[in-house]
Amino acid sequence: QMCEKFTVCENSMEMLIQNNLNLPKVTEEDGSVSDLLTFLSFQDKCLTKISSGLYTFQTYLQFVQETFTSEKQNIESLCYTTEHLAHTIKQMVINPDEVIIPDLATQESLRAKLKSDKSWIEKITTHLILRDFTSFMEKTVRAVRYLKNTRSFSV
Repeated sequence: QMCEKFTVCENSMEMLIQNNLNLPKVTEEDGSVSDLLTFLSFQDKCLTKISSGLYTFQTYLQFVQETFTSEKQNIESLCYTTEHLAHTIKQMVINPDEVIIPDLATQESLRAKLKSDKSWIEKITTHLILRDFTSFMEKTVRAVRYLKNTRSFSV
């Protein structure tokens, strides 16, 4: 929808230049876990990273909600379900205190950095956030599916 409504396309040079958002990522971890203790540590680390990433994306998604007003209801729903998922996964972590939740000052600082006086830059930023959020969620689904298929994990 971004591409259609704002003519934002993947090949835009401005988009490539602006891609310095440092958005959360789920990286591939070692899938060959040899013993249960190592696996439980891997599982907890993975869930901690996912939950932390979802909480971090909240601020980015709030920016999207402010700038992508034509999809306000969809973005509100996305923000709510993302927060709910982050909280649910945090409850599955062995030590929930290790989940990083950005404080108010960090959120405000990030929002200020994302704002631009140029509408085009905000549209590009919105597109990048949604694209990376989609990628993050695809990898999250794969990780949760992998963990679910093991005996020590239940969703």
